[in-house]
Amino acid sequence: MKKFQLSVFAVLFFIIGYAQDPGVRLAATAMRLWPDTGDSTTARWTYDEAVVWKGLEGLWLNTGDARYYKYVLRQMERLVDKEGNIRTYKLEDYNLDNVLCGRVLLMLYKVTGQEKYHKAAGHLRQQLNEQPRTTGGSFWHKKKYTEQVWLDGLYMAQPFFAEYAALFHEDSVFADVTKQFAVIEEHARDGKTGLLYHGWDESKQEKWADKNSGHSPNFWARAMGWYGMALVDVLESYPATDPGREALAAILRRYATAVVKVQDPATGCWWDILDKPGAQGNYLEASASSMFVYTLAKGVRLGYLPASFLESAKRGYAGMLKKFVVTGTDGVSNLEGTVSVSGLGGSPYRDGSYDYYIKEKVVVNDPKGVGAFLLAAGEMDVIANRALGKGKTVMLDYYFNSEHHKDVTGAAIRFHYVWEEMDNNGYSLWGHLFRQYGAKTDSLSVAPTADNLKKASVYIIVDPDNEKESPAPNFIQPADVAAIEGWVKAGGVLVLMGNDSANMEFTHFNELAGRFGIHFNFDDYHKVTGNQYEMGAFTMTAQDALFPTTNKIYIKELSTLKLDGPARAHFTDNGNVITAVAKVGKGTVFAVGDPWFYNEYTDGRKLPADFQNFDAARDLTQWLIRQVNK
Repeated sequence: MKKFQLSVFAVLFFIIGYAQDPGVRLAATAMRLWPDTGDSTTARWTYDEAVVWKGLEGLWLNTGDARYYKYVLRQMERLVDKEGNIRTYKLEDYNLDNVLCGRVLLMLYKVTGQEKYHKAAGHLRQQLNEQPRTTGGSFWHKKKYTEQVWLDGLYMAQPFFAEYAALFHEDSVFADVTKQFAVIEEHARDGKTGLLYHGWDESKQEKWADKNSGHSPNFWARAMGWYGMALVDVLESYPATDPGREALAAILRRYATAVVKVQDPATGCWWDILDKPGAQGNYLEASASSMFVYTLAKGVRLGYLPASFLESAKRGYAGMLKKFVVTGTDGVSNLEGTVSVSGLGGSPYRDGSYDYYIKEKVVVNDPKGVGAFLLAAGEMDVIANRALGKGKTVMLDYYFNSEHHKDVTGAAIRFHYVWEEMDNNGYSLWGHLFRQYGAKTDSLSVAPTADNLKKASVYIIVDPDNEKESPAPNFIQPADVAAIEGWVKAGGVLVLMGNDSANMEFTHFNELAGRFGIHFNFDDYHKVTGNQYEMGAFTMTAQDALFPTTNKIYIKELSTLKLDGPARAHFTDNGNVITAVAKVGKGTVFAVGDPWFYNEYTDGRKLPADFQNFDAARDLTQWLIRQVNK
């Protein structure tokens, strides 16, 4: 029996590398400082903690370590009851700060499908529907802050607003979101520096408001940081064809240009009052520096900012690690240099003056700072690996696998092995891995042709539908086989992922696989009873080029393979071929008799911690990208 495994040295190198990652260390600090007590009576619905939760969510997606997800889940379970009511939340306050946690609700709904999270998010959506607005359509920051718009509020509300709209098909919302960014830029952007003032009062009656323009007197760094993160996060939810996309991208480019101009040349960090470097009392500030790094890096990754901005993000991140992250002899890391809070108006009154800002308390391990650092660290981890897949597109078949069902709104949506799906059946985490390595993920919802395959570097076909799964399945036809075979011979990388005998169409799929010397057997190997996961375990015991960091994997109820021609067994178990590779022309084919890398068995929520399906997915992702020869 052929088995494969990474060397002990490589395993240790991988484990130690992650242990030394600054994001991992600060995450450990966060979970220690704000532990999961299970006590709902102490739980509070606050935006401070939501920033930490979003940072931990990103770390979960980057590592597949479900400890971060489970921590966030338990925190939210303290706040949301089974009917979707939110502890300590009051809709009638119309406070935009209270909306930010809603992004975690949406994530949990997408992952678990639990209706309580949909209902809870619906309360926040109702708030935005009723939120008081300026005459130009901008949300008031809070009901008690009449006619005021703060940059902070754009981050608190707009990413949730856009994500909710994308998930529940409220397409008209995107025009509203675009307008709100445009309006605040019009009223708060300084024409000379390109920076935006902290707040704007439409009435011009507040003591802090300029009597001609209505904006506040200073450029507070964290307000600008919130605003930048709002832009890149909102753009991530925008439909590709929405006309507001380019308008927001243009705002982001103007914003990024202004931010880079005030970056401290000596440290790479940013000052609390952005346009007064070195002024008496001014200081380099951790949360804002983290937010700027996150915004610049993510803007480049998503393609909305030129690559030149990445150098500023790298300098900023290096400066943050040197200036703000302090690790003691006990190995515990802490984040210094975050201003605890800065606002406008209220009681005692905050006049927005320079003197006011620099006198606010600067603290260690403020949740807003720690959360923003986790977001920045996660984005820099992704950016670090982008060169491998740059310029390559990974195409997932949505034609032969084309299952649909109705979502909570009654709309018919795709499900089962698709990029967009975060629940157990989806490939969202595998898609995230491809994007981590710089590749673009795309889908093909029509029959493959020589023309539409040209843009694909890797083409993945998973579990083609049978009559049970689709009323009118798209079976693989001779023309499809010819187009795919020609594309492989020209240098494409084809991934064929089957399923067990009860859950896949075999006859036509094998017409394609047979061109490469592969046949999916009509069987059901490696059956597992209930949660007896060890029944589905394979152990890898030899160094392997495809899976160099993987030790123990889980695959259950799969079709084994029969090989001839160019195909060669890669992994066998008791004489059964589990995975195979074929080199055909300039191209490569990888085959396995199971969908394997769907979220249920990669995101860490279900399998025991010693299984390494996420590691296997990461290894195969890198190997597939390296095989591209076009």
